[in-house]
Amino acid sequence: MSDSGTNKDQEFKNKPLQVESRSPLPEEELSLPQQARSKGSYSFFASLMAIITGLLVGVMILLFANPSRAGQGLLTILKGGMTGSPTQFGQSIATAIPIIMTGLSVAFAYKSGLFNIGASGQFMVGGVCAVFVAIKGTMIPGSVLWIVCMLAAIAGGAIWGSVPGILKAYFKVNEVITSIMMNYIGMYLVKIIIEQTIYDARYARALNVPVRAEIPTLGLDTAFPGTNLNISLLLCLIFCLIIFVISSRTVFGYELTAVGLNPDASRYAGISSNRTVIIAMVIAGALSGIGGFMMYLGGTGVYMETNEIVALQGFNGIPVALLAMNHPIGVFFTGLFIGQITIGGENLQLFGYSKEIIDMIIAVILYCAAFSLIFKQMLYRIVSSIKKRRQKTRGVGPQGPGRYTPADKKEVSS
Repeated sequence: MSDSGTNKDQEFKNKPLQVESRSPLPEEELSLPQQARSKGSYSFFASLMAIITGLLVGVMILLFANPSRAGQGLLTILKGGMTGSPTQFGQSIATAIPIIMTGLSVAFAYKSGLFNIGASGQFMVGGVCAVFVAIKGTMIPGSVLWIVCMLAAIAGGAIWGSVPGILKAYFKVNEVITSIMMNYIGMYLVKIIIEQTIYDARYARALNVPVRAEIPTLGLDTAFPGTNLNISLLLCLIFCLIIFVISSRTVFGYELTAVGLNPDASRYAGISSNRTVIIAMVIAGALSGIGGFMMYLGGTGVYMETNEIVALQGFNGIPVALLAMNHPIGVFFTGLFIGQITIGGENLQLFGYSKEIIDMIIAVILYCAAFSLIFKQMLYRIVSSIKKRRQKTRGVGPQGPGRYTPADKKEVSS
């Protein structure tokens, strides 16, 4: 017995070892940071494709309207406020500020699977709350009045955003329908509040906001003369960073994403989907309300009208969010881009283009932004098919959980 055991041990020692060289891991087996970088690349190039497509369509419109000036017109759109004039640059930033906040509102709600198309109503209600406090808050010290006005805008927008959230959570009513209706209800409510409390009959609009209630400028109005630019841009950046941290670095952000991906599975895991949906819409409404506060208390000469028109800033925030792939930091830069091309479009009048042509070009670019998700899917399919072809040519591929077909075998003697 001992001799046979010794012989087997000797045979095992002399037997060459088979070492399998593993193939590279496929994309679905990559680590989470690598997957995040891959998705970020897809999102960036998809947004870039959407912008280029919109600009190409805009060029065709320019060629149709005035072929001799089409090239100059395109350069004017791309330059936007970057014409060497600090006034125009400041105007492009001021144009971007409200749509950054409404875009952030749409992007945050989308994390929980909700399409907040009611940002316009939340924007108007938040704005009228801020203006009301600014005019009627004569007992509030001027140093903190603008902060109190912002809190009023947050409360107004949050309350208005909570209604579609509650109806969605407890009655399963589609948030698109309810938020659209809330836009028009908010429009008429704002009109009633203005006409009954802070109406200026001379101009058929709300009274002027007192200077002491305006958002502080911190010298930005001097750096960009003629614009009265204030700290709203800095506040936008802060809110974008806060939403980014909440969405990606907190437990609530994880619950938000889980509910957006699969409400039933998240409920089975112990997550209160109703609570998450309501809180998401409350925060989204508050963000839109802050946008209204920045719009009407920014000292930009924009006043709250009693016209029966829904604020366009809420709808313009939708393509901003889509173009940014609902990423909070991306929303900030996308909003700046939209503000840039908006000022560039206005400058087209210098080349003889009518205002209708300008509005059409900007609308086409914004419309193409909605196709960024489609471009992202196209890029993913193209890259995936290329990787599969490479794997087939190499003769490698996944064989099961944690197992891959060896590319070759090498014998290593002990």
